[in-house]
Amino acid sequence: MTGLADEIRSGDRRALARAITLVESSLEDHRREADALLANILPLTGGSTRVGISGTPGVGKSTFIEALGSLLTRAGHRVAVLAVDPSSVRSGGSILGDKTRMEELARDRRAFIRPSPSKGTLGGVARRTREAMLVCEAAGYDVVIVETVGVGQSETSVADLVDAFVVLIAPAGGDELQGIKRGVMELADLVVVNKADGELLGTAEVAQADYAAALRLMRPKYDVWTPEVLLASSKERMGIAEVWDAVIRHRRALEESGDLLRNRERQALAWMWSEVDERLRGALRNAREVSRLLPAVEADVRTGACTPSAGAQRLLRAFDPESVTWVD
Repeated sequence: MTGLADEIRSGDRRALARAITLVESSLEDHRREADALLANILPLTGGSTRVGISGTPGVGKSTFIEALGSLLTRAGHRVAVLAVDPSSVRSGGSILGDKTRMEELARDRRAFIRPSPSKGTLGGVARRTREAMLVCEAAGYDVVIVETVGVGQSETSVADLVDAFVVLIAPAGGDELQGIKRGVMELADLVVVNKADGELLGTAEVAQADYAAALRLMRPKYDVWTPEVLLASSKERMGIAEVWDAVIRHRRALEESGDLLRNRERQALAWMWSEVDERLRGALRNAREVSRLLPAVEADVRTGACTPSAGAQRLLRAFDPESVTWVD
């Protein structure tokens, strides 16, 4: 892992891709190696601006990210895009087509695009997006953009990963306002009305006023920052620089108030507890007595012989932590 870490530090793109594949793996041996790698590169992380991009399907997230990423690379930034694609609930497969939707950025040597399947993880992000973000930072990318699945009001997990949470909306006014829902809007640091060009410009301006009014009714996340509603056209590359300027102003305000550091500390603790939850669940399923009892309990729950709650209690009572081989 020391050799791989050195390759990442040197900016080797293939090493970066291999490292992300490693941290995304669920195999126990790979988890040990991934933990060792992350411990090695941790001192190199934390220096990037982390931006989450969310919004309903069809709002133009990929086009917006390509426009923003191209603007940033021309300004000298190195940009990593972690794009999360929805996985099929039947086959588990994912299209992973973001590189084809961001052709210009995919050819840019100062950019790195990594599509990952959600694999059923809720909240619009992949299970190992946090780790992938750290690997990109260690490789020298100073802007990391996380594009979420795009499923509407459940797009909240990304707010626990990034510094600035940007919600894209289409110029559709009230109906779109209902579609996004309060849970996402309360987490937004910036709201961008996309596709604000041509015949849709007037509609976009109305939507901007509607969202600004809605946000005034909500309590801001921070005392030092009031969420802004901006207009942009990814197609015409208009308003993109203004969005990035707002991201920088937001970051500066949070740095000066200490909120940025507090956020990242909170996010690190949330990451730790998500690991505890995941590893305990895996240990429970793999414990000898639980494995022996599981088919009978599942049969009883399926047939209604016992409630799901009672079935869970039976499994938990059978769980013996000493019978589990824990991953170091």
